[in-house]
Amino acid sequence: MFRRFILCTLVAAMAIVVAPMGSRAADPKLQELQRDLASLQEQVRLLKESQDKQLAALTVLVQQALDTSNRSNTGVAVIQNNLQQSLKDMESKVSAPMAGLGARLDGMDQDMRALQQSVTDLNGMMGKLQQQMTDLNNAVKILQTPPPPPPTAATGVGDAAAAVPDTPTISAQDLYANANRDRGSKKYDLALQEYQQYLKWYGNTDLAANAQFYIGDIHYRQKNFDQAVQDFDVVIEKYSENNKTPDAIYSKGLALKSLSRLTESHSEFLELIKLYPRNDLAAQACDQLKSMGYNCPAPKAPAKTKKK
Repeated sequence: MFRRFILCTLVAAMAIVVAPMGSRAADPKLQELQRDLASLQEQVRLLKESQDKQLAALTVLVQQALDTSNRSNTGVAVIQNNLQQSLKDMESKVSAPMAGLGARLDGMDQDMRALQQSVTDLNGMMGKLQQQMTDLNNAVKILQTPPPPPPTAATGVGDAAAAVPDTPTISAQDLYANANRDRGSKKYDLALQEYQQYLKWYGNTDLAANAQFYIGDIHYRQKNFDQAVQDFDVVIEKYSENNKTPDAIYSKGLALKSLSRLTESHSEFLELIKLYPRNDLAAQACDQLKSMGYNCPAPKAPAKTKKK
């Protein structure tokens, strides 16, 4: 665009100069115009040379940039290729050991499972052996207990407490544990004898009320409801309030209900709800009242004591 403008200017100037050359050759203004034209031509030439130099330099810079870009692309491609090759080599070197390690871990896991099963079986065998040893020890202790004296007219044949020796032959802890285990195994006669021994030898311990309650529980399970009522009364009246008192009241109510003594059973369940409204047995006592056709009173919150 710039060159076209310069060319048009030169052509116009030459036309101006050539046209009147014949008639006004000596005109000073024309000579001055010719000098200006010559100066303009020189400036155009210098401008063209500067532009050509700048264009050449720009061309060189562009070419250098292209060469640099090509070299960079080549370097990146080489680096990428080397990195991929390194990753492949590393994967090939690591995959085989990892596969072997995974197989070894699987084998170790199977071995651990087998060992765990063996230990479980061994524990079961040890538990059975320990139970057999305990049963054998109890049998030996029972055999070592001196035989009771023959019954007389003053003592009944069924008085089991009179048949208990005066001197303890086993510790309180072991005797109580044996009685609980025999009761859980439904060996009620043996458990009853052991609880009676506990009460005679260790009647002043904290677990005496528990032993008396379980005696009543065994009689209840044997459907000896009259005796069970008496046993639960002993828990309630002889021993001070303990953790088995609510159970004794509730079980006495059940025994009375089984004897069709519903009025007395009703009183026992009401007493339990009144004394222990927050106990879980209170809700069961309420269900028993409803089953007998009575209304269940709402439990009253315990009275708040005034701070002194």
